[in-house]
Amino acid sequence: MKPIRSLAMIALLQGVLALPANAGDLAQIKASGVLRIGTEGTYPPFTYHDDAGKLTGFDVELASAIAQRLGVKPQFIEGRWEGLIAGLDIDRYDAVINEVAITDERRVKYDYSNPYITSHAVLIVASDNTKIRSFDDLKGRKSANTLTSNVGRIAAAHGAQVIPAQSFDDSIDLVTSGRVDATVNDSLSFLDYRRRVPDAKIKVVAVDASTDNSDKSAVLIRKGCPKLRMSINDALADLRKDGTYQRISLKYFGRDVFQ
Repeated sequence: MKPIRSLAMIALLQGVLALPANAGDLAQIKASGVLRIGTEGTYPPFTYHDDAGKLTGFDVELASAIAQRLGVKPQFIEGRWEGLIAGLDIDRYDAVINEVAITDERRVKYDYSNPYITSHAVLIVASDNTKIRSFDDLKGRKSANTLTSNVGRIAAAHGAQVIPAQSFDDSIDLVTSGRVDATVNDSLSFLDYRRRVPDAKIKVVAVDASTDNSDKSAVLIRKGCPKLRMSINDALADLRKDGTYQRISLKYFGRDVFQ
């Protein structure tokens, strides 16, 4: 098994080294007439399949609008998150549009467009909870979170006992059933849940809008494609100016999620 893996890795590296310097840049994309977009297809409300099996979601609609502004058609190529970003290295697609957070680590190897979405940590409790009004009120209380998440670390930093949860919906179930006192979670996930379950007996009592605990996401592309980056930024600006961004945002979140 090890020799096979080694040969596969050599082939992958050779493929990366063989890429032309302008692979995926604007001229090549326009010549092909297609913007190849890496996405998961299993991450609602950003990218998922509806009941009819059609790929849809906030990022899917936004990516389609960006491609339209570039004068090409979008081609979505789905893959698991674990290897999604690495697909850029082997020229599998030209961009990844999948709520990819901007991090210093990724900036070393890739370029980002300007941010197009911002998420904040929010403190969520049951509607009838009057004892928790701020993050400091978490001290000595139970918060449902995935153990390795940034929001879980925020809860722990405020003195909460973190109770393991597998997903946002699991966290909310623990809150509404009274098994935990709260959950510190993602503002976008809350908006999506509220849209899906409008009568849910939950509320946000505090928002952590600090830079350290807010995530900005952007379109991820290979380095060395300045014209593509500029064109995507221009497209995003146009989408905000003509109201397309706000329309898509309202559809999936009920409000503008740019900031």
